[in-house]
Amino acid sequence: MLELRLVQGSLLKKVLESIKDLVNDANFDCSSTGFSLQAMDSSHVALVALLLRSEGFEHYRCDRNISMGMNLNNMAKMLKCAGNDDIITIKADDGGDTVTFMFESPTQDKISDFEMKLMDIDSEHLGIPEAEYHAIVKMPSSEFARICRDLSSIGDTVVISVTKEGVKFSTKGDIGSANIVCRQNTSVDKPEEATVIDMNEPVSLTFALRYMNSFTKATPLSNTVSISLSNELPVVVEYKIAEMGYVRFYLAPKIEEEEEEKPQV
Repeated sequence: MLELRLVQGSLLKKVLESIKDLVNDANFDCSSTGFSLQAMDSSHVALVALLLRSEGFEHYRCDRNISMGMNLNNMAKMLKCAGNDDIITIKADDGGDTVTFMFESPTQDKISDFEMKLMDIDSEHLGIPEAEYHAIVKMPSSEFARICRDLSSIGDTVVISVTKEGVKFSTKGDIGSANIVCRQNTSVDKPEEATVIDMNEPVSLTFALRYMNSFTKATPLSNTVSISLSNELPVVVEYKIAEMGYVRFYLAPKIEEEEEEKPQV
């Protein structure tokens, strides 16, 4: 038996809005420690990892580990029916083939329940190795979303370079080129408005803006975003979810084709 009651129901709505365009079908894994998901996008370029720890739920009952295959677009349609202040309860029976979403208004005068069929989804769990990153940039999530949106009107890829000076986002396209530099600024009144750069060595990597713009759909979940970079490794774009977990997006860097070996003269 599985029963999860989330007082801040809007969090779950925002989580689904942030990942449903990237991943179509995925397994939600429930264990005694939390509610999680790990899935690749359809082109197998990006990976999403979501964790909602059990402590963040008002009531959390999971008798045994259960994996529920869901179509995320259908799940998002059901969650759209919940008000932003509603309390959301997720229920499923062991071995059952449906999941029930229950929405309660804060005043308890309206209760809706929606039942959805589960799917059988083959999914391989990828072990994501813990890595030491060369550079970690923490910045306001709205600023990062704006940079990705602005640059995508000029080019298809973004080069993210981190040096002692700051973090630089650059793009080139048919109409021209653009560079946006964010310097470290920690002397702000509100900590969520700070840009903090933790760099062991400089890095410069190229990514597809189409994916970066898709990741920024998670902006409503958190005021800040953390971007972890290492040469040769996928970037990790992480949004914390209140005090209870995170959604992380992994994206492999593009390898520049122009760097062919030049013939020795």
